[in-house]
Amino acid sequence: MGTTLKTSKISKFYEKPLGERIGILKEFGDLTDEEVSQLQKFGALEFETANRMIENVYSTFALPLGIATNFVINGKEYLVPFALEEPSVVAAASNAAKLSSGFEAKATAPVMIGQIQIVKVKNPKVALKKILAKKKEILESATAVDSTLVKFGGGPRKLEGKVINTKRGKMIVLHLLVDVRDAMGANAVNTMCERISPIVEEISDGETRLKIISNLAVHRTVKAKSVWKKEIIGQDAVDGVLDAYEFAANDVYRAATHNKGIMNGIDAVVVATGNDFRAIEAGAHAFASLSGKYKPLTKYYKDKGGNLAGEIELPMAVGLVGGATKTHPIAKINVKLLGVKTASELAEVIASVGLAQNFAALKALGTEGIQRGHMRLHAKNIAVTAGASGERVEEIAARMVSERNISVSRAKEIMEGK
Repeated sequence: MGTTLKTSKISKFYEKPLGERIGILKEFGDLTDEEVSQLQKFGALEFETANRMIENVYSTFALPLGIATNFVINGKEYLVPFALEEPSVVAAASNAAKLSSGFEAKATAPVMIGQIQIVKVKNPKVALKKILAKKKEILESATAVDSTLVKFGGGPRKLEGKVINTKRGKMIVLHLLVDVRDAMGANAVNTMCERISPIVEEISDGETRLKIISNLAVHRTVKAKSVWKKEIIGQDAVDGVLDAYEFAANDVYRAATHNKGIMNGIDAVVVATGNDFRAIEAGAHAFASLSGKYKPLTKYYKDKGGNLAGEIELPMAVGLVGGATKTHPIAKINVKLLGVKTASELAEVIASVGLAQNFAALKALGTEGIQRGHMRLHAKNIAVTAGASGERVEEIAARMVSERNISVSRAKEIMEGK
């Protein structure tokens, strides 16, 4: 009697002031005053800024920011910001960079693909020929969309097309290739696709459906390579990494985890700089499958001197203009800290990080095992989970590491004096 039924149907939540939004959530989730207080701590990303970035904002979610050291890429020194929650990632990348001979990296031109889907075409092959015959006119129309992009040397570059067979019948798929310069490019490419769609419909006598960028940016890739000398890392590490790589190259279950380790470092830098890590993830994993079989994004081999050589290649659609990179205050600081001047340079840094992260993981897996170093760094989290605080966190973590028994149950036993 008298109990109000909870409902997720809240009219115009986005129009309500922050206090009222939190009040609704407090009641719905039975939150305590202490929990509400935590939600109200916005930090550097203030409510007004966050509220412009996404809808229905009520708080922010903080991640630790760590600096990866020792990176020398194309002869330039970098301190690389990582935003993530997983222990050992920053330390592993820093150590891999320290052990390496430095990284050489090269990004291609920042060309993105915009896709236009055309349906209800009577003769798709003939219609496609008609469209491509007028590609000059179509490209001119797309160019007129973004004069600023063209001013900086970007803009539409090419129009391609194909016919695909589907359960819904044959469809035409056009690819508008656009040089987006230092932007990620989604807004510019999507707008161009929408602008030229009426022209395409008129020529093909069909109907356009999807008009959107592709995250499989095969024309916007980056490569990085490095060498780890056998005298520095040891012959056992060379052989261990090579064996681990061959495992991934020939087993899709291992390849998935191999590439996840690469993305540990890549995503951390992408997030720290305010870029779209979901787009990078989607592109990377699709790229790994282009051969028809899911493969590692890296490869390793011995050079002429018997040293370990590593390479990586993947799409890297990151930007320095637009989006959270320019609105999130911490992202702006991280970009400044990195000192990158172009999106291509940022891509080269990120690829080098991915290679370093992968080397570190394979070296650990192929020699001492991944858990020793990872759990040593994770011990503090375990101690906190068990209820430790202050100086006791360090004491309990150190005890568990020395005993090689890192678990919540052991942490509680140590707290109880056992």
